[in-house]
Amino acid sequence: MINSNGTLVPNADSQLANNRGFLFGDGVFETVRILDGKILFLEDHYFRLMSGMRIVRMQIPMDFTMEYLETQILNTVFANNCAGSARARITVYRSAGGFYLPQTNEVQYLIDAEPLDDVLYSISGDSYEVDLYKDFYVTQQLLSSVKTTNRLVNITASIYAHENGLQNCLLVNDSKNVIEASQGNLFLLSGDQLITPPISDGCLNGVMRKQLLALSRKIEGLEVLEASISPFDLQKADELFITNVIKGIQPITKYRKKEFKVDFAQQLLVRLNSQVRLV
Repeated sequence: MINSNGTLVPNADSQLANNRGFLFGDGVFETVRILDGKILFLEDHYFRLMSGMRIVRMQIPMDFTMEYLETQILNTVFANNCAGSARARITVYRSAGGFYLPQTNEVQYLIDAEPLDDVLYSISGDSYEVDLYKDFYVTQQLLSSVKTTNRLVNITASIYAHENGLQNCLLVNDSKNVIEASQGNLFLLSGDQLITPPISDGCLNGVMRKQLLALSRKIEGLEVLEASISPFDLQKADELFITNVIKGIQPITKYRKKEFKVDFAQQLLVRLNSQVRLV
């Protein structure tokens, strides 16, 4: 028997009692965007998921091909009647057994899906203010680049933003460099340079980050760099924006007393939507 919110129930009746993703954060996940029944950037999501599973020593099943996972995700999307525009998440977690040392490296998975209002990516005209989150730091290590089910730094940063009337927070690493936002990668435009932190600084290896780096490198006269960003660099920037596969591009309009333009972010969004229509 286990105690679930004050009620004693058989252990077998609980979906979470032996779930290692719940008990230990022993899982990895991918959140994907669906447009007209297709998964955007499927190959990048698939290989990032496989890489994450290898890094945390999960056993990849023989049937975990890209085609298999695509079918399972889309089956879930269609079952939820949201194939036109949707977000879906696949969470892969190690099978039950053991404590910190697992009894097996075999895995199970869950997929959920929900509709999105916008078909293509768009930018809201609302203000978007951020600040640094310094209560906890992200370590500069390979594991920080993996989408594990332990996102406590992101969660506490999001709560901090909400409590302080902010739309988001920027995370820093143990060298005090700014690496990403609580819900996406960070880009900084300064003159003719577009800069995003390198993966080695501890930021997530974002799928949208990869797409926008490739698109930006095709813009004539723009120098695209992967380099560390200090808090002082934020104050000197012309534009700041956050990226992820669900939102696309989210311009930052204010950081402390500095207000930012959104012109380049809007131009880059046009290029992104043109690419998405071809997927």
